[in-house]
Amino acid sequence: MRYRRAFIPGGSFFFTVVTEQRRPLLASADAVDILRTAFRTVRATRHFEVDAMVVLPDHLHCIWTLPPGDADFTTRWRLIKTWFTKHCDPALRSEPNRVRTANQEQAVWQHRYWEHALRDEVDVIRHVEYVHFNPVKHGLVSSVVEWPYSSFRRYVEAGVYPADWGQGAMEFEGVGRE
Repeated sequence: MRYRRAFIPGGSFFFTVVTEQRRPLLASADAVDILRTAFRTVRATRHFEVDAMVVLPDHLHCIWTLPPGDADFTTRWRLIKTWFTKHCDPALRSEPNRVRTANQEQAVWQHRYWEHALRDEVDVIRHVEYVHFNPVKHGLVSSVVEWPYSSFRRYVEAGVYPADWGQGAMEFEGVGRE
């Protein structure tokens, strides 16, 4: 099956990336640190901005902006996933199935990921808020600021949000993919 991707040079994109079989591979501080290093390593050679991000135990959401003239987020994701897989604790890897074995792949990440090209400023704001509210939505914390693996504190420090933003129920119709 061929997936249609929105390749927009210099575009901003929302992504959802999920672990294989939704296993909580990103539940430890060590695993999150390895993921951060994977991002830094790839960004050193294939620049992109991480506008917002949250890492949960079994998936992550992020918003990237690519450099002008560059639409290649697929290679960046392949490199990030590969780097993480090679450097994570081998105990996090599950036994690959027949297809993964034939392709010499480890079973850490789901093959596919969700991507959405952000259309305008309103779309960006809705998705940034969705990213930051996600730990509350999943019942991991009662307040957005409590979740340690999020860009939310950066937004608070920049004066975009007060530290108590996102307490209580919020609706994000048409945003995100879990």
